Amino acid sequence: MLKDKNVLLGITASIAAYKSANLVRILKKKGANVKVVQTPKSLEFVTSLTLSTLSENPVYSEMINDEYKTWNNHVDLGAWADLMLIAPVSAKTLSKMASGDCDNLLLASYLSAKCPVYFAPAMDLDMYQHNSTKENINKLTSISNILIPPTSGELASGLVGEGRMEEPEKIVDFIEKDLKDKSPLNGKTVLITAGPTIEKIDNVRFISNFSSGKMGVSIANKAANLGANVILILGPSHQRVFHNNINVINVVSADDMLCEVLRYKDKFDIGIFSAAVSDFKPSNLSLKKIKKSDDFKEIKLTLNKDILYEISKEKKSNQYLVGFALETNNEIDNSIKKLENKNLDLIVLNSLNDENAGFNYDTNKVTIIDKQKNILKYDLKSKDDVANDLFTKILNDIR
Repeated sequence: MLKDKNVLLGITASIAAYKSANLVRILKKKGANVKVVQTPKSLEFVTSLTLSTLSENPVYSEMINDEYKTWNNHVDLGAWADLMLIAPVSAKTLSKMASGDCDNLLLASYLSAKCPVYFAPAMDLDMYQHNSTKENINKLTSISNILIPPTSGELASGLVGEGRMEEPEKIVDFIEKDLKDKSPLNGKTVLITAGPTIEKIDNVRFISNFSSGKMGVSIANKAANLGANVILILGPSHQRVFHNNINVINVVSADDMLCEVLRYKDKFDIGIFSAAVSDFKPSNLSLKKIKKSDDFKEIKLTLNKDILYEISKEKKSNQYLVGFALETNNEIDNSIKKLENKNLDLIVLNSLNDENAGFNYDTNKVTIIDKQKNILKYDLKSKDDVANDLFTKILNDIR
């Protein structure tokens, strides 16, 4: 859930700040982009050098950068973040957050944040149990801030009880679970086909195409980040997938891909068929290399089954199907025919006539056509951004 998320980590002056280095490390291992804002006093507990090394970004602690005489823009920091985590939160900072007091860069960034804000208190037992602390926490949660409750344990004072900041691993687990529970595709299963297929001629040669699988993998990552359980049926590809919510099933031929799609035909809510499936396969597979001397004159081909057509015949009323079309002429008309003939909810048109779009590029330029024949044309953009556009449309349709 945290892969490619921008996390703004705020650190205040608490002995628990020593845990923040490990917290940054775990967030980075989860694939998050991390920037750190410290209160000036927190620098006495953990150095900015340690945190900048682990986060691979500068650490901010003052409104003005004295070395370069530049302003550290709290508005930009708040706008950059997909989520803000303040851990540890001291009693002093907790009180200032609740009252709207703003006397340092961390508090200014908090007040500028337009994203979910999580906070993990750390203080002594009596301080945490004080009525004013409880009131401050209640006020923060009432305005949609999210409390990560402290745990009980040995405290810096020697007392044992509630007030110990939760361990970094559990803080990250808490955030991931919360994000998943609130994600628009939580509980949904998305089936995606991606990449090329290979049709063997003999044990050396084959028929295939130039598909890299990049578009399908971008779609899979976006679906997983939206909380879906993703089944990615991937043809031969150099693309690598690391998201915990994605189950990758590697296949080779069109028949292999069809077999896997049919195996999951009743188990998905959204099906996105972006694979570049070979239309043809050799009628006869030679089990040994065909030699020039074998009086070889031609390869007879036979049509592969149309995977999308086969699955559309089995489509359930609660399933949403998306197809991809690669066209070179009469692009819109041909795409609409496929949309209708295959009982699709949406079709994504790729054109070979668009520069820097299609196979092996990191960018794509698509046109999306829905059941009502609404035509949405998009500019050239990264395949990750194309995946964002696609799910924006899908989510609008299924709500």
